[in-house]
Amino acid sequence: MVGRRTDTRARIQQVALEMFTEQGYDKTTLREVADRLQITRPALYYHFKAKEDILVSVIDDLTASMEELIQWARAQPATPEARQEILRRIADFMGGSMGHLARFARLNETVIKSIPAGERLRDHMLDLLSVLTSPDADPVKQLESKLAVIAVILTGVPVLFGPELSQEERAAVAMRVATKLISD
Repeated sequence: MVGRRTDTRARIQQVALEMFTEQGYDKTTLREVADRLQITRPALYYHFKAKEDILVSVIDDLTASMEELIQWARAQPATPEARQEILRRIADFMGGSMGHLARFARLNETVIKSIPAGERLRDHMLDLLSVLTSPDADPVKQLESKLAVIAVILTGVPVLFGPELSQEERAAVAMRVATKLISD
């Protein structure tokens, strides 16, 4: 039974985030989320009492995963191979649920800024940008490392690459650029 409850919660988060992105956070109602999921409103309210609760839970889940990634990355040796693996893991992370949240955040910036969970997300993103270099590195290396992370994060923004490239091709291009930025 616990697994089923967790699955329903995750489905609610996923569908709500999709709808918030498609329609806008303010224009999406919990009734519409329940209808799309084909569940009753009481079933939805069992898991989440308000739209903000859904959004905060998505952010909290993803920032927890991001924190694990950041801690893992900081524990890696400062080798080219380790930096390459860190970039690959960041790209994988951004290609998953975090990519959906990033798209939502771009389209609903005022909502993200208005909740404390949004500030935690921003802080974690800033930490993620800094995982490839140490604070005492020269400013050029620090910027190159941050730009490398930004390159893989922006894979989900097709306008930067051109409409002719698929998601996989954009990811490959971003990884090549990021790798050049972190090469010694």
